[in-house]
Amino acid sequence: MTVTLEKVNVEAQAIEAKKAAKALLTLTTEEKNQALITLADTIEANFETILKANEADLQNGREKGFEDAFMDRLALTKERVFDFAKGLREVAELEDPTGHALSDWTLDNGLNVQKVTVPLGVIGMIYEARPNVTVDATGLALKSGNAIVLKGGSNAIHSNRAIVEVMHQGLEKTAIKKEAVQFIDSTDREATQQLFTMKEHVDVLIPRGGGKLIQAVVNNATVPVLETGVGNCHIYIDVDADVEKALNIMINAKTDRPAVCNAAETLIVHEAWLNENKDALIAALNENGITVHGDDTVVEMIPGSVPAGEADWKNEYLSLDIAIKTVSDVQGAVDHIEEYGTKHSEAIVTENDAIATTFLNLVDAAAIYHNASTRFTDGGALGFGAEIGISTQKLHARGPMGLPALTTVKYLMRGTGQIR
Repeated sequence: MTVTLEKVNVEAQAIEAKKAAKALLTLTTEEKNQALITLADTIEANFETILKANEADLQNGREKGFEDAFMDRLALTKERVFDFAKGLREVAELEDPTGHALSDWTLDNGLNVQKVTVPLGVIGMIYEARPNVTVDATGLALKSGNAIVLKGGSNAIHSNRAIVEVMHQGLEKTAIKKEAVQFIDSTDREATQQLFTMKEHVDVLIPRGGGKLIQAVVNNATVPVLETGVGNCHIYIDVDADVEKALNIMINAKTDRPAVCNAAETLIVHEAWLNENKDALIAALNENGITVHGDDTVVEMIPGSVPAGEADWKNEYLSLDIAIKTVSDVQGAVDHIEEYGTKHSEAIVTENDAIATTFLNLVDAAAIYHNASTRFTDGGALGFGAEIGISTQKLHARGPMGLPALTTVKYLMRGTGQIR
């Protein structure tokens, strides 16, 4: 049965989270690490319970005819659940991001000043059909000393409920109060709206999902937002690109996992490179079952491609579709990305270091690659452990957000009676 919560209950949960966040400040790094390990053990021990709940969500998805990309994000397997646990253990091994003195100086009057990292406090996490976020976000929040209020999408309600119940069982055995992890067990959008305005209880909101969800939070919240972004990612194949390298990178970025935000959605290719290597490109596209939406040049040169409209250049397909744009130089690629990119992840493939440097300097994105796949824009792949999202904004945090992104600073002054 789905429970719809009234505003007072959601607010009460946020208040409980705030109390728990204060208690987290008293814990040692070892206590937090041990709690994460206990959570990992508990999740593994109860994986069948989680998978049973997930099947209810998958059945609902099948009945509603959800797209394959959506179902892939929603689906859990034993391997994926154990990956949750592995991620928690990896986070436990990372350095505690809190309590670091970033700066330390003494004024002429003898007043000592320290700039110290501290937790944000209470994180409101609003996300869609990604049950892994329930665990990843919780692990990162607790390790960095934050409480968390989780509001997952209605299509994953059974999975998320089961995961949180299992984590609460684990927390009962640790120094962390289970109230530090709050789950809004409701499919009512009003519950999400309530989080938007709980500025007195929630310190930051992090939306993770599609563009509509993210913009709804950004445009309506009075609580500060750490904005994550959709991924209309581009691969630019320059005239001086190695053929094998270019095709391997493009295929990996498009097909390794098409439904994720760091998958490539547009291929920008230099006209001269395409003229010389079109047969190899066509073979690679056909071999991997990729549907091409191309400009006039591409439609003429690549059999089976369909004309690309304005929507194709903006589209995050999340499928085995790709838009292909031809350009005459690197500036053309930069201009196209500037107009249609989402400032997530962009890549250039070239053996010309000068051209690569131009691309790296001019493109405005959180992650930019030279001769590598965009699929590395991921907290785990970059050694952060789990990630709470990928920020495409420029304030506070940018790119994959791991533990440091969940901290802020405060200044500690120690004196001997100084007055001004």
